[in-house]
Amino acid sequence: MLPMLALAVWGFRLSGFGAGALYFVVWWTMLFSVLPFRAAPDGTEVVVPGQDLGAPHRPQMRRKAVWTTLVADVVFLVAVAAFPLAGL
Repeated sequence: MLPMLALAVWGFRLSGFGAGALYFVVWWTMLFSVLPFRAAPDGTEVVVPGQDLGAPHRPQMRRKAVWTTLVADVVFLVAVAAFPLAGL
């Protein structure tokens, strides 16, 4: 994450705050894109009364946060590289 922000600040002349804000938005958007992967129940979970049937037994949030960061880095670089093309 920090190398991507440094590249945006020094390579593409964004402000530090602007680069951080853009990365924050991209990361949260990518999190909601990554969350559904491997979230389908496999039928072996014990269902507690009152539990949502669609809730995954093991959500694997650490793994999804790592994947989100990797995907967000790529999307962030593409977005920052597209700024000069859009005249921003």
